[in-house]
Amino acid sequence: MTGPIKLLIVDDHPVVRDGLSAMFARDPEFTVVGEASDGAEAVRMAQTLAPDVILMDLRMAGMDGVTAIGELARREVPARVLVLTTYDTDSHVLPAIEAGATGYLLKDAPREELLRAVRSAARGEVTLAPSVAARLMSRLRAPAPTTGPLSQRELEVLRLVAAGNTNREAAARLFITEATVKTHLINIYAKLDVNDRAAAVAAGYDRGLLGS
Repeated sequence: MTGPIKLLIVDDHPVVRDGLSAMFARDPEFTVVGEASDGAEAVRMAQTLAPDVILMDLRMAGMDGVTAIGELARREVPARVLVLTTYDTDSHVLPAIEAGATGYLLKDAPREELLRAVRSAARGEVTLAPSVAARLMSRLRAPAPTTGPLSQRELEVLRLVAAGNTNREAAARLFITEATVKTHLINIYAKLDVNDRAAAVAAGYDRGLLGS
């Protein structure tokens, strides 16, 4: 890569955006090409400004970060997305990684760690906060709960999927976020030992979870 790394900063808090912009402005290796206050604005700006790396918060008013990451992937925007948030729970980490995030850092990361992560993201390398990496490794090492019963909420999600609802529609019907629906689907796939929605629905009927 020649020239400075072009950054788009996405966060719904102006103070956070200002602080990050000021930090990167002190280093000639980086240039901030834009700031966005929500996911929808980030998608629009990414298409016109062509950043190399997008620093993406997750919980924002309007379009959230996970939805924005998925939309960027759908539109084939080549920028790498580095999540920068305060949350490291499964319900935040897994949907973000699944949607296509290149890395995942927490906002309490030291300055040098953040700079290294942006450099790595620009090269297409994965960077994870230690707590996030540990969480993912623990999940990978845990035996898949293929024999465990589905929870009541997982059954509700599976029934809505079987009825043809999208993740967004299921989220609206259950009054939860789309990211939470995705997390429930990941758990459903593991418990039913399947890899996609169609197979999950078929397994649901086969096991009598969805009626005859």
